[in-house]
Amino acid sequence: MTLLRARPLVVEKPQLAQPCASCDARGISVCSAIEDPDLARLAALAHTLTVAPGSSFIEEGDPAEHFYNITAGTTKLFKALPDGRRQITGFAGPGHFLGLAVSSTYAFTAEAVEPTRVCRFSRTKLRGLLADFPALERRLLDTAANELVLAQEQMLLLGRKTARERMASFLVSRAEGEHLRPIDCRHHAAPETVTLPMTRSDIADYLGLTIETVSRTLTRLRGEKLIDIPVPSRIVLRNPAGLQSLAAGLN
Repeated sequence: MTLLRARPLVVEKPQLAQPCASCDARGISVCSAIEDPDLARLAALAHTLTVAPGSSFIEEGDPAEHFYNITAGTTKLFKALPDGRRQITGFAGPGHFLGLAVSSTYAFTAEAVEPTRVCRFSRTKLRGLLADFPALERRLLDTAANELVLAQEQMLLLGRKTARERMASFLVSRAEGEHLRPIDCRHHAAPETVTLPMTRSDIADYLGLTIETVSRTLTRLRGEKLIDIPVPSRIVLRNPAGLQSLAAGLN
């Protein structure tokens, strides 16, 4: 577990219509439900935040007044214990929409692990837009439902899986998230490469392991020729099918 630290402020500026049209994350985010002619209405509700590594833009316990759409970078989501320890509940990247599954206050903190950009929307104003754009409302409901599925998968990972199974599940999930598709699980499938901008400590807090166990498990997977580690921030999945089987508890 990792102790919390002070976080600097983020840089904020109003959003413009044209950046919405050219945003790299638009095709994979809820914003894709808005057609080009109507983007100006969406952009008028948004403010962009440029978030430095180590900075947070959502604080657990603060009033839940905004939604956040990540357009670049990686963010870790975590809950804190009274003594300062934390449990990382997920990592969010481009296309993730945060703040849906909350009540009056945020249930987690969102902190950038690398330079990150997000669009912030007032909950009240965005909800006022949904009546005119039912497709956007459907996408938001799908996103909220997906968050529940991910929460169930995290419960299974922490409650039943071994360290090897947890690490395999994490690497498979990262590969699928980066490539926007299920990884190829044929026996002779081509290697997949995933980036890990988070620290080994972050990975340990997410998987419910110690840093030492994370390092030993990665070394073991490399010895089993399931992965390569050319640099600490990049993992090559040499045997995607083997990792998928391991993640499912089949070997």
